[in-house]
Amino acid sequence: MLSQQLQQKLQQKLSPQQIQLVKLLEVPNIELEERIQRELEENPALEEGVDESLEQNNTDIESDPNEDKSIDDDLDFEEYMQQDDIPEYKLRTNNVSRDDKHEDIPFSIGISFHEHLLEQLSLQNLKPEEREIAEYILGNIDDEGYLRREPESMADDIAFQLGKEVSDELIYRMIKVVRSLDPAGVGAYTLQECLSLQLQRKEATKAICVAQQIIDECFESFSKKHYEKIIKRYNLTENELKVAISEIVRLNPKPGNAWGGLLEQNNGIIIPDFILEIEQGNLVVLLNNGEIPNLRVSNIYKEMFETYSNDKTNNKELKETVQFVKQKLDAAKWFIDALKQRNQTLISTMETIVDFQREFFLKGDETLLKPMILKDIAERTGLDISTISRVSNSKYIQTDFGVFPVKYFFSESMQTTDGEEVSSKEIKKILTDVIAVEDKKKPVTDEKLMEILNEKGYKIARRTVAKYREQLNIPVARLRKEI
Repeated sequence: MLSQQLQQKLQQKLSPQQIQLVKLLEVPNIELEERIQRELEENPALEEGVDESLEQNNTDIESDPNEDKSIDDDLDFEEYMQQDDIPEYKLRTNNVSRDDKHEDIPFSIGISFHEHLLEQLSLQNLKPEEREIAEYILGNIDDEGYLRREPESMADDIAFQLGKEVSDELIYRMIKVVRSLDPAGVGAYTLQECLSLQLQRKEATKAICVAQQIIDECFESFSKKHYEKIIKRYNLTENELKVAISEIVRLNPKPGNAWGGLLEQNNGIIIPDFILEIEQGNLVVLLNNGEIPNLRVSNIYKEMFETYSNDKTNNKELKETVQFVKQKLDAAKWFIDALKQRNQTLISTMETIVDFQREFFLKGDETLLKPMILKDIAERTGLDISTISRVSNSKYIQTDFGVFPVKYFFSESMQTTDGEEVSSKEIKKILTDVIAVEDKKKPVTDEKLMEILNEKGYKIARRTVAKYREQLNIPVARLRKEI
């Protein structure tokens, strides 16, 4: 049985401009430049330069009430367009930003890790079948240099994908070929195997031989720093063990990462999004937009739209041209407005953070940082917590005391025995200072760290000490032990 019914519901949709703003809030300046250049290439109605009408009249392109035609004069435009079929591209402007499709920005850093391996493999004296298997094995090596598939699994995949039956013996033989390539340690299944392969390539001195024995036979004791067991097992002196361990720690646990050096170096260049200046005791926040070009809507496209829309010829091609020009003009204006809103939101948020942490920004003393969470800034700015999160992620501020990530200023609160609230960063600084001067032969345990903090007036549990220590990437006392 068929029936009809009416249903009323509320549905929230983001406008294209809101989508633009959300996306632009997330990107730091270095990515914003790339984003703007891409927009300039894709939209001919957008161009670099200062909008002269804004400078002269302090109005935008549609603010003159005496103009006969406005870009956003929807009534006349719709009357003009409703006479015939809607062109396809009119349907493309919807509630989805093209930014939702992830686009990787090409980054050239020379030869890649896998290309380096393939290049070496081409120099090996292999039969065509062997080379094909070896190349397949290389394809299963991750960016860190480890082989993540078992030979049996690779044999099954080769049979399924390439239609060839290969023996496990052939795969094991080709794995040995791969492991003979540079860098040493490539093609290992585990860290223990990786370190052992690297030691096998070194000159067999006494220290290397001891190191090889430790890795091959006592890896668990070594990883847990049970040095007494190792000394007793191999009848070593403390100095002999220390020399062997120094050989081990010089090995590369992730041999493939050597090819990420240039990329990491480039990614490590920090361009601050904000600059903080102190002028006569006043804190002034500036956007670092030096490399960001001014944008305006193309006058040529505005004039083109006015000319075409004034032509009342009932011509389908002309209507499609008008729609295309209108779409490009709207997209250009949306993008410019989104950039303006982005700048306003960034400045508003950063000024609020600076005001909240004023004492720190004046003196640079980490202990002066107040407990601050996203909600604190959201309430002061009137913005949503998710907006504050987007602003603080991947953004940096340049101060007189160095360059800091914006999220650095957010921290949990702790209470002292006097009832005073302090930032968890203050606790972490004390932990760092205590561990920095500890006796490495008898590292300070979490229990002892808790006692030290309690003596200083900080009420804190041992599990909280462990949490903060882990956040600082400091291992447990047992793993900090040295001989």
